[in-house]
Amino acid sequence: MLASRGLVNCISKRYISVSSSRLLKFTEQHDELRSTVRKIVEKDINPFVDQWEKEGMFDGHKLFKTLGSAGLLGLCRDPKYGGQGLDYSFSVAMYEEFGYHINAAGPLTGIGVQADMAQPALARFASEELKQTFLAPTISGDFVACLGVSEPEGGSDVAAIKTTAKREGDDLIINGGKMWITNGYQADWMCLLANTSQGSPHKNKSLICVPLNLPGVHRAKKIAKMGNLSSDTAQIFFDNVRVPAKNIIGEEGMGFIYQMIQFADERLVVGSTSTASAQRAINDTIEYCRQRKTFGQPLIDNQHIHFKLAELQCEVEAVKALLYLAADKFIEGEDVTYLASVIKLKGGRMLREVADGCLQFWGGMGYSDDVLISRLYRDTRVISIAGGADEIMLGIVCKIMGILPKAKKDKST
Repeated sequence: MLASRGLVNCISKRYISVSSSRLLKFTEQHDELRSTVRKIVEKDINPFVDQWEKEGMFDGHKLFKTLGSAGLLGLCRDPKYGGQGLDYSFSVAMYEEFGYHINAAGPLTGIGVQADMAQPALARFASEELKQTFLAPTISGDFVACLGVSEPEGGSDVAAIKTTAKREGDDLIINGGKMWITNGYQADWMCLLANTSQGSPHKNKSLICVPLNLPGVHRAKKIAKMGNLSSDTAQIFFDNVRVPAKNIIGEEGMGFIYQMIQFADERLVVGSTSTASAQRAINDTIEYCRQRKTFGQPLIDNQHIHFKLAELQCEVEAVKALLYLAADKFIEGEDVTYLASVIKLKGGRMLREVADGCLQFWGGMGYSDDVLISRLYRDTRVISIAGGADEIMLGIVCKIMGILPKAKKDKST
């Protein structure tokens, strides 16, 4: 999806685009990255997706080592730690390619956590020792990483988490539990958000690198879900788990702020993958409707169908344009909290609308497991819940607009 030359019908039979954004330009180097991603998907992911879906997880150590060896787990990270030192446009290109080609959301979700949800604060704020110990092996794919924010009693209200990490000499003693942890069943370490002191819920939290092979770490269960079947999702409890206090990322008490920064990365990933997955659903549906005939003519000739597909295409273009604008600003070092929240909200809703609308035109086939549209339909529902529910995104937008009631301003994340 390179810089366009006006309205075009199709680029590489993958994406339809109206125009590129003012700053975000894709080059031959991006094309090479996309080619690398496609080759890995074709060789190391899609042939195994159906098996992974049945087993309820993919082998993160094997897949991430392949991705790490190809340089895909640290595109924007410092080369000192194995990263590529590229700007965020390369992450957009990578996630678009993954989103378009992977035949299930589960592996894609795991990749996103590994590369852009557990890493950002570590890469930006952590000590040299923590970067060498946790960041470098995560980028190389030797470690599988997970992010521990949500808890059994709640996820979206980050300020209300109850897990504690109390100081005892030079150590922290961790007690509590985390829920809905992607990669958690096989992860080597967790970027854990916990309360390290008393006081304001926005100033008493820290992000901590926690190895998950320590005494007192209990992976209670692998959670069964309606979608994202090949993504392992764990419930994990901590019973007097001892880690060095030096494992705190950056400044103690800044965990809430650091996690908000990580959420911005996560929500841009959602934008990239959602638009690409939606585009594939539309393209696959167009092809099916051209081949499928009813009453003597192809389905695509029905005005209701081709008008509806055009409407869905417009929704994809709108979110994509907003994503590219946000990526531009992100590259320039601007705060993209507002735009990332809008993208997360609209991207999730758009993808749900596309999946549902396209599935309808597949008829009975769309309700079977024989076609990918049914898997997309199941997988997409979580996007409006995980990483901040739609209602939380609306709360952030209201706060930035200045229309949130004063009593609630401090609670919005």
